Amino acid sequence: MGTPWTRRVPNISERATDTLPQTTDEALFRISGGKVCIVGIYGEVTTVIQTQANATKLKHNPSGVGADVDLCATLDITADAVGTVYSIVGVLATAMKSTTLWLVVPADSIPAPGIILGPGDIELDCAASNTGSVKWTVLWYPIDSGAQLLPV
Repeated sequence: MGTPWTRRVPNISERATDTLPQTTDEALFRISGGKVCIVGIYGEVTTVIQTQANATKLKHNPSGVGADVDLCATLDITADAVGTVYSIVGVLATAMKSTTLWLVVPADSIPAPGIILGPGDIELDCAASNTGSVKWTVLWYPIDSGAQLLPV
């Protein structure tokens, strides 16, 4: 039967393709108005990533009290081709996944019930300064009335 939010169609928030942050982190999405449940987050490479080591991860930066929380361990994205898809499985210590086939992404999806996050930013953190661009998409449900997840 599942939890109430698993019986609905998730909201989809998309962020236009953008260059990688340069040896720093950058906000991709902002959560406001309450908690949300993330059931999938995917990044598609739209401009080839430069051939240079770049340990990359997603993290949550809460807007209130508290420190950043890594949503996955790092993945080296060096030389990833256009069409490469990044995803996470919802286990914080597991590295971000990379595949070239959209068909296999659901196998790397976040299992129910998902990741519950409060207000703050979902950020992309890059250890190096690489060229390349990625388009990010999040599938999510509001937990609290009025909760939103929008691209920054």
